[in-house]
Amino acid sequence: MAEESGSTRPKALKINLDGRKFGTFAEIGAGQEVARWFFHAGKAAGTIAKTISAYDMAVSDALYGSTQHYVSRQRLEAMLASEFASLVERLDQTRGEHTAFFVFADTSATQTHSHRPAGHSWLGVRFQTEPRGEPSDIILHVEMLDPVTVSQQEALGLAGVNLIYGAFYYADDTTHLIASLMDDLSRRRIEVDMIKFSGPAFAQVDNRLMSLQLVQQGLTDAAMFTADGEVVEPAEVLYKKPVMIERGSFRPVTNVTLEMLDRAVRQLQQDSPDAQDLVAIMEMTLNNLMSEQAIDHQDFLARVDILGALGKMVVISNYTRFDRVTSYLRRYTQNWIGMAMGVPTLREVFEEKYYTEMEGGILEGVGRLFQGRVKLFIYPTRESDAGELTTSDRLDVKPELNHLYRHLVENGYIESIREFDAGELHVTPGGVLAAIQSGDPSWEKLVPPQAAAVIKQKGLFGYVVAHA
Repeated sequence: MAEESGSTRPKALKINLDGRKFGTFAEIGAGQEVARWFFHAGKAAGTIAKTISAYDMAVSDALYGSTQHYVSRQRLEAMLASEFASLVERLDQTRGEHTAFFVFADTSATQTHSHRPAGHSWLGVRFQTEPRGEPSDIILHVEMLDPVTVSQQEALGLAGVNLIYGAFYYADDTTHLIASLMDDLSRRRIEVDMIKFSGPAFAQVDNRLMSLQLVQQGLTDAAMFTADGEVVEPAEVLYKKPVMIERGSFRPVTNVTLEMLDRAVRQLQQDSPDAQDLVAIMEMTLNNLMSEQAIDHQDFLARVDILGALGKMVVISNYTRFDRVTSYLRRYTQNWIGMAMGVPTLREVFEEKYYTEMEGGILEGVGRLFQGRVKLFIYPTRESDAGELTTSDRLDVKPELNHLYRHLVENGYIESIREFDAGELHVTPGGVLAAIQSGDPSWEKLVPPQAAAVIKQKGLFGYVVAHA
């Protein structure tokens, strides 16, 4: 048991013995599992000003204001704001000169009280790094994966202690802080799929890089942020919505890249009246970002800066197979899932080497890919400017897979994108990148104007000024 070994109790005790820190614990939905650690560690009077658990909805609304969803970012942020203001109002005069105040809050739904397969929780800490300093925040969302409620509650307690300790002692090293969230835990128990840092302690932190860290360090398989860089928990934007996703390296985004997604969205919406409120996503995998066995953070930010300028939402994942993307999205929506891709990528979907770890091989992988309403939208290609047009209708697959492929095409699971610009079908991101780096001005016409402007303004991707 974690109470008998591990780092959790020593962490709680160290905080209790630190007389400079004093705060409130507000927990809704899974017991007071975080506060319990501080009581059990001993010397809690040195740390805890108040614990509260406003389970009744009317009581919760009276304290924090009304809300549509009680396990939500909105409710968590209201709890942090209300409890911190109350703490400072009551204690600043007597303790404020020598005490850094903090509030920890969580709002949770365990397995038995959640619409999800497992439980989930929003956790956050608002804290001062020095007496009477401006507070900073860390908020995160976790999926609690244990099969029984009491184990989910225990895991939440561990995660909460780790978060508080990280805020106090690792604020200047967010990479270490993120790793420490899993102390005494494992991915079998907890998945952290969103984290956001804000306030003066994190003035130099880019939360898009923090999303990347969650995936790199294995706290989650995928993380998401909006075009303006706001990190989100997937259900906040995907719940019950139709989705169109395009996977790629986006180094850089070309006209073809963007048109492929936009044409697929338009086609799905034309053919399906229930796909109007659609969320379009650009997905990059860790493999897409890898260069010489490492990920260049500035190169990553260059790509997402361009996607943001184009108004596109971004997902970072460690998914190699396409069926894992479907499984990920199906956690949040049973609506349409569309995948926009070119012919070369479609060929990869039918490469049996990607499914060797599955007992059912490619048949199992394809079955998982097409869960519910799923459709692949295929953009045609040309190997050269004057080459022959290749579409999904004329794709060659291995003879033993031909019947499977024809079944998917004839039943509408794979569909050619009907409208396209034939003039740029031969353009590849690699060719455009080479032009950017060689000073060949022809590249500017091959990428969206917003992308060209960002590349030139920030000198991205090794940009060389065009030759005179």
